[in-house]
Amino acid sequence: MDAAWARADHVGGWLTQAQGRLLWDCARDLTPGARIVEIGSHQGRSTTVLGLAAQAVGAKVTAIDPFVEGAMFGGQSTRATFEANIAAAGLEDVVELLPMKSQDALVGWDQPIDLLYIDGKHDYWTVVDDLGWTEHLVPGALTLIHDSFCSIGVTSALLDQVLVRGRLRYLRRETTMAVFDRAVPTGADRRRLAGELPWFTRNVTIKAARRVHAAPVLRALGHDSPYDPY
Repeated sequence: MDAAWARADHVGGWLTQAQGRLLWDCARDLTPGARIVEIGSHQGRSTTVLGLAAQAVGAKVTAIDPFVEGAMFGGQSTRATFEANIAAAGLEDVVELLPMKSQDALVGWDQPIDLLYIDGKHDYWTVVDDLGWTEHLVPGALTLIHDSFCSIGVTSALLDQVLVRGRLRYLRRETTMAVFDRAVPTGADRRRLAGELPWFTRNVTIKAARRVHAAPVLRALGHDSPYDPY
């Protein structure tokens, strides 16, 4: 993991080292021939961690990102950076890129998935669509979702899909990266997810305070980072 993180940490993105460790550990638990699907790759920070872990166990990674044009995403220049980072990490034979929306890639997909990582667009409807990939998870496979407790769109989708519809079971988190499996949640499972709502409220308040430069609010919440909580 130390060598993998040293490589990934040079790649732009918002994955923390502790979250990278979680991705690494989950991927290293897989067996030869396993398939990891990543939705939302950006410049390849998390892809590098997953790819190096997959390489170590003989697994493969399918990275899905449409590389939308615009200031927030970078379009084809971001895709070029992603491909260069994957090549520099020696992962060209491990990582397969599907440069399209995950909803489009899902059409006709027929492969079992051993680990799913979701970090795509953060609105409610896109997250719900991305969760469609869980239908291909093998028994016992995990789903990791970044920004689960700092994005209104992601959190609202999870509350609906887990608390209301019982689509996944919440297991644990590493800061805002949450871990789920495909099982019917019990009442205790639902309460455990609901118990994260005060922390989610704090994170959203911090994001709002940063945007209006409300330093007293940030100090009161103990947030001294120049970045949003993620």
